[in-house]
Amino acid sequence: MLMCRDLARISSDYIDGKLSTADSLSVKMHMLMCKDCRSFIGNLRESVRLMKGHSDYRINEDYAQRLDQAVDQALNSSERH
Repeated sequence: MLMCRDLARISSDYIDGKLSTADSLSVKMHMLMCKDCRSFIGNLRESVRLMKGHSDYRINEDYAQRLDQAVDQALNSSERH
């Protein structure tokens, strides 16, 4: 079963529709049982909507990948402590 930390790692791909059908279904099943993750995904969706509505700027893909890696490292580091 998908854990909250796993959902957090793939949340952007979920919102962007980049997950496989099986992974997307796992996210939906998890959110049925976890109100915190439902709230997290809802807040993330709203943040994305607001950002898109107020900016024509597009982030550099290389920068976005580096940022994703930094978030992953921070999540992995916090799990060890």
